[in-house]
Amino acid sequence: MKLYKLSQRIVLLVVFTLPFAVFAGKYPQVVMDAVAAAKKATPVVTLQQFKAAIDDSTIWIVDVREPDEFAAGHVRSAINIPRGVIEFKIWKKVGYPNKTNTDQKMYLYCKSGGRCALAAKSLRDLGFTEVYRSDLNIKKWVEAGNVLIKE
Repeated sequence: MKLYKLSQRIVLLVVFTLPFAVFAGKYPQVVMDAVAAAKKATPVVTLQQFKAAIDDSTIWIVDVREPDEFAAGHVRSAINIPRGVIEFKIWKKVGYPNKTNTDQKMYLYCKSGGRCALAAKSLRDLGFTEVYRSDLNIKKWVEAGNVLIKE
């Protein structure tokens, strides 16, 4: 009887926890498809172009991560406009309503490339002509010896 109850508990544990373990950290295919489409629809900058832009005040480096991620460590000279509000907050930055500059060159980055692709596509859909995404991976950026600024 004890063996039966133990077997029953193990079966219940597997049945209820396995789906969570298998899908942990993954997203629905529709999300992955949206990111892939955004990447296909937006131009990407090379790591060399991205690094050069850090010292070029005419090109904005835009970190589209959340404010707490930005504060924990960001690329030097980056400004933070989170992905979730970029369509609304970008206008003040580009001079709306008086002298709106939709030709401002911007290089977007995030933790691993998905959010900046979606943000770049969204800004291009709004008429911004010089928006580029970076496939910068923050972890690999640091491992390569690049510095993050903490606030």
